[in-house]
Amino acid sequence: MDPLKALADAERKPYWLDTPARPEPLKRLIGNTRADLVVVGGGFSGLWTALMAKERDPGQDVVLLEGRRIGWAATGRNGGFCMATLTHGLPNGLDRWPQDIGRLERMGVENLDEIEQTLRRYDVDCSFERTGELHVATEPWQLDDLSAHLDLIRDLGLDYVPMDQEQVRAEVNSPTYLGGLWERSGCAMVDPARLAWGLREACLKVGVRIYERSPVRSLDDNGVTIDLRTPYGVARAARVALGTGVFPPLLKRLKHFLVPVYDYALMTEPMSEAQLASVGWRNRQGVGDSGNQFHYYRLTDDNRILWGGYDAVYYNGGQVKQEYEQRDETFVKLAGHFYDTFPQLSELSFTHRWGGVIDTCSRFSAFYGQAHGGRLAYAVGYTGMGVGATRFGANVMLDLLSGERTERTELAMVREKPIPFPPEPVRSGVIQFTRWSIAQADQHQGRRNLWLRTLDRMGLGFDS
Repeated sequence: MDPLKALADAERKPYWLDTPARPEPLKRLIGNTRADLVVVGGGFSGLWTALMAKERDPGQDVVLLEGRRIGWAATGRNGGFCMATLTHGLPNGLDRWPQDIGRLERMGVENLDEIEQTLRRYDVDCSFERTGELHVATEPWQLDDLSAHLDLIRDLGLDYVPMDQEQVRAEVNSPTYLGGLWERSGCAMVDPARLAWGLREACLKVGVRIYERSPVRSLDDNGVTIDLRTPYGVARAARVALGTGVFPPLLKRLKHFLVPVYDYALMTEPMSEAQLASVGWRNRQGVGDSGNQFHYYRLTDDNRILWGGYDAVYYNGGQVKQEYEQRDETFVKLAGHFYDTFPQLSELSFTHRWGGVIDTCSRFSAFYGQAHGGRLAYAVGYTGMGVGATRFGANVMLDLLSGERTERTELAMVREKPIPFPPEPVRSGVIQFTRWSIAQADQHQGRRNLWLRTLDRMGLGFDS
């Protein structure tokens, strides 16, 4: 099908949020309130922090402030891959923290296990399917990358299955696949919006006070409490946890480390039984291809295909704007790539198209820290793999706020900061040239030019 025709009736809104199941908003903060802990941000980071704070100490008073609606931003716009990795994949973790890689991988799997247990405990219905992720090679050079760490994977006891071309196409039938690696237990598929709404209900059940449509405009420290001012009220607390992602930070130092990158996705109409049979996909894994500019895709409950990625767009100046959530150039490109991957689905059209902003840092995985004498903690910079890792980050923030030394706080990943980005306009020039270089690498058998090799040595870069 022609991509333009396939997109003609696609709604310009996130599929996950386009449902009558979305709960009504909770009340705004009006007037003054006090709490032991105030959590800022109603995405996964904030929800996990609030919930686990009450689980650690049911007697403490916890308030969560959300500027708009629970789950409306990155939390409700992602692909619904809930991954075990805490480091944006094994290769990235191995490059940056080889001394801790065994612990990081173990703690990531434990974190995913604990997410699954929490969903059962609070009866959260969010289509959680621990089907794993299929990493596929679509170019010969990608086969070497997929097999590069197999010995280490075995030593770490991770559940990966290497596949040749015939085996991977037996799982998901695409003529573009040359081989693959099935990460069987390290990833779950989930409806991210329903996960967020389920965590909202869990928070309310344990006594968290949630205020929606209450954006925090300023943060003031009087030496005893930290005061968070919203349009109609003030929340005062001895401790604060920031889970605001890439949005203008209440802590000014964070702006040097974060850039907003926009990611885009499409959702198809439901497949017929014959269409699904033509693809296979009996094990319902998430799928990601292995280019530097990569696609991610998965099935929904009613056998739609979410198809996203490839274009990671930084808009010069680094602003966050609603207009950036729609980019027809990218939607047409993604639709064309979809039909290249699944020519047998040429009659399938799309029902939704949307974009969302990702909090990206130079090391591609979250970083953590404290301010205001240790009474404020933050976790930001997940770079697009935060559905699962935000729970780990929430635990790190709670550890830091308690002053407790734990296995988490002793990790180099937690103690170190990424390299900051240069100021504008240099920042825009560096990022756009890096994006161009990454696209060139994909077109030249993965060969990285001098610029990318230099960034690799410096621990910098830019990822799709």
